[in-house]
Amino acid sequence: MTSSPKTTLTVQNLGVTFSDASGVLHALHDLSFTLLENEFVTLIGPSGSGKSTLLRVLAGLVPPTEGNVHYNTAQPKVGLVFQKANLMPWRRVIDNVGLTLELEGVSRETIHDRAMELVKLVGLEGFEKTYPQDLSGGMAQRVAIARSLMQDPDMLLLDEPFGSLDALTRERMGDELLHIWQARQKTVLMVTHSISEALYLSDRVLVLSSRPGTIKLDLKVTLSRPRTPDMQYANEFNILAQQLRQSLSEEIETL
Repeated sequence: MTSSPKTTLTVQNLGVTFSDASGVLHALHDLSFTLLENEFVTLIGPSGSGKSTLLRVLAGLVPPTEGNVHYNTAQPKVGLVFQKANLMPWRRVIDNVGLTLELEGVSRETIHDRAMELVKLVGLEGFEKTYPQDLSGGMAQRVAIARSLMQDPDMLLLDEPFGSLDALTRERMGDELLHIWQARQKTVLMVTHSISEALYLSDRVLVLSSRPGTIKLDLKVTLSRPRTPDMQYANEFNILAQQLRQSLSEEIETL
């Protein structure tokens, strides 16, 4: 008998408010959801709905104003990848990947072995001695993803990591991300503005309302795995896309 998947993260009644000299900004309000172990979930919503703020709260970079965030481990490891790779230009690929363990004082031999394992996983074997200036945008993002996996995180947070890439590279990176996720089986929460990307990659899609953001729709993606590009032309895919499009259009009309 197969056991039910464990809950990795529980978010309850989360609210975030920012205050400064110009006034008060309510970014998130009464936001609740759970993520299961090894689940791939995407987050989509209107611009300014608090998607990036939510990821920063989950990463521990922004404190919540109300509500709480609970991981199933006392000291969760969280990897965060931004839209820009933010690589150190003076460090080679392998040195960028190994940076987090280097800061922890792990031995150089251990860092090298683990970094090379991840370089191979993201398809960059042969480029480990390359500097960031000589990488394409897609390759740089692969390095950023490898770097975030270096500490073997419990959860991987992706803040629209493919947003600055051209359409063809973005599609290839989506397939690469699925390969990495299937190989490492991490819980993933990824922000995207693309409905087709959200459906193609994830098990569930969370739709945020306009600001202050809260969960408006939690859509289960019923497409089978492994995913293949031709699924995006299937009737089932189009029906799911229409549900997301309708939910988003209602929010945009209220702005």
